[in-house]
Amino acid sequence: MTELKIREKLSKIRCFMLDMDGTFYLGDKLLEGSLSFLQRLRETGRTNLFLTNNSSKSAQVYVEKLRRMGVDAEFCQVLTSGQAAGSWCLRNMASKKAFLLGNQMLHQELTDMGLTIDQQNPDYVLIGYDTTLDYAKMTAVCDFVRAGLPYIATHPDFNCPTETGFAPDIGAIMAFIEASTGRRPDRVIGKPNSGIVEEALKKTGLQPHELAMVGDRLYTDIATGLNFGILSILVLTGEATMADVNFGSIKPDLIFDRLSSMNHLL
Repeated sequence: MTELKIREKLSKIRCFMLDMDGTFYLGDKLLEGSLSFLQRLRETGRTNLFLTNNSSKSAQVYVEKLRRMGVDAEFCQVLTSGQAAGSWCLRNMASKKAFLLGNQMLHQELTDMGLTIDQQNPDYVLIGYDTTLDYAKMTAVCDFVRAGLPYIATHPDFNCPTETGFAPDIGAIMAFIEASTGRRPDRVIGKPNSGIVEEALKKTGLQPHELAMVGDRLYTDIATGLNFGILSILVLTGEATMADVNFGSIKPDLIFDRLSSMNHLL
């Protein structure tokens, strides 16, 4: 694709939805060029929304992390799959009680949103990326899923990128549950599914053609763009490689080495 065509595609974008881990930073390390990309958004009158599938932390924890990394307050808008799942449950499971597989941060964020959590007598199961997972929790969640309760997951990611490689994410937890119960989730909220996109559209007040989804994963970030008419942009700073693109079925609209590789085209 010519540089002129790329500029034309990017010229329509008013808000860049940015994945976080593997796209903007890696673990606790800011990726080179991330802050200069935000500065270029400011210079060109654009905005951003950090959109993460990682439900192991609350949005406020992510905001605090971004601020420590030098991100100005105007760019610290965060939407997590945990928040999107909470909103979906409030709309679709009103007055019902959830069994939550998640850590204390997710528990607090969801209860602050108004969800009722009951680990003993729930009406449905909601699972997140639980970094405090143990065998007792896995046994309990499998019992409720096996009993046939509605089963919702915050996101589908198999691995979470770290500075040293990858940690098993919620996709691995779902595989464990499926092996024990024979069930997959009835609904998954996070990228590349509709739940988190609906929340992002509400939060930005924009239409899909005015948004870009930027991330490092083909099956979540890039698939989100392709599924909902949003410009999909792959950065090669995290999970996906050019080999994955060349030999896989998910093809991004645009590919860059890193966020700041877009700067001169905005």
